[in-house]
Amino acid sequence: MSPQTFTLIFVAALLLSTGLRLWLDQRHLRHVRAHRDQVPADFFGRIELADHRKAADYTAAKVRLGFVETLVDALVLLLFTLGGVLALVDGGLREVFGAGHVQGLALFAAVGAIGFVIGLPTSLYRSFVIEERFGFNKLTWTLWLADLAKGAALAVVIGGPLLYAVLWLMEAMGRNWWLYVWLLWLATNLLLLFLYPTVIAPLFNKFTPLEDAALKRRIEALLERCGFASSGLFVMDGSKRSAHGNAYFTGFGQAKRIVFFDTLLEKLAPQEIEAVLAHELGHFRHKHVVKRIALMGVMSLAFLWLLGQLIDRPWFFAGLGVGAGSTAMGLMLFSMVLPVFLFPLAPLTSALSRRHEYEADAYAAQQTAAADLIAALVKLYRDNAATLTPDPLHSLFHDSHPPASQRIARLHNA
Repeated sequence: MSPQTFTLIFVAALLLSTGLRLWLDQRHLRHVRAHRDQVPADFFGRIELADHRKAADYTAAKVRLGFVETLVDALVLLLFTLGGVLALVDGGLREVFGAGHVQGLALFAAVGAIGFVIGLPTSLYRSFVIEERFGFNKLTWTLWLADLAKGAALAVVIGGPLLYAVLWLMEAMGRNWWLYVWLLWLATNLLLLFLYPTVIAPLFNKFTPLEDAALKRRIEALLERCGFASSGLFVMDGSKRSAHGNAYFTGFGQAKRIVFFDTLLEKLAPQEIEAVLAHELGHFRHKHVVKRIALMGVMSLAFLWLLGQLIDRPWFFAGLGVGAGSTAMGLMLFSMVLPVFLFPLAPLTSALSRRHEYEADAYAAQQTAAADLIAALVKLYRDNAATLTPDPLHSLFHDSHPPASQRIARLHNA
């Protein structure tokens, strides 16, 4: 393939992906606005019109910001590749560090820093304007800076050595380097899953044992019925950042923890909390987490194999605006352009995730009253200002959970 041909393919894919994103967002915006002044029949009497309008306005604000982010992302990608920014940064770093793995690390650090600065205005606008306007933001500037510093430290401590090891394997292991990198990737991800509950998450939030004795007994009885062994029930201080509520379990083996946001405990009745947890346990019972890890493993192996076929092709680098290829540059380019080609396939992963949600709902309806889960979902949709009227096509691409009306309709028939 010639560099010119690959350039045309890349530009066509970028235009298709960007155009599709903007078109879907526009559909979603129109659909939500069109249904703003009428609560859906399934929620009449459960959701007040004022809350429904708030959800529509909140959704519209996020979609409008998404327009800007989509256009900026496409422009930045073009500037980095065909615009020559990557080649310029790479050349400058070579003069400082020479060729080698340290220069590769510096390349990723520099591009990450530039990307962070470019994305900073929209990130701050989302947290301190949109979330603030709709009453969700609890984040202070001090906490934001602390999170930023901790995230950067983790990137250096964990990401730096991992990236160095990847670059070393890519050069030291011959043509089958992609298999060794995949094994390293898989082992690292499994290790992080074990470490996250007790080492990483506490760096950002405070976790305290659940103290409500009656609720604890109810939950422990549910865990016994479901055959779920946990290392503890914990409450997370999610309210220090946001008014949104959630619950989840994390970790593997003896490190499994059940975590409730403090905002969730404040908003739901005990039987509703039990139903929400039963839904999360449904994911465990159906081995959804294991299945998703396996799927990610297969996909990552396929992507690394593909990169292995491309990294020695001069047209791959030249077609993306980089004259001289290198191991680090190949990995960088691949990670930047791959999402452009994958976005049209988003409905496939979305469909799998939705099926898992339906299965978890059905399991919860077996272990608790379906009416309790319905009541909890209604409250969560209301309190999180989640739209009840998403555009169906937009939802197929972007939503990992089924629309509220479809979930509740199935629960009514459970």
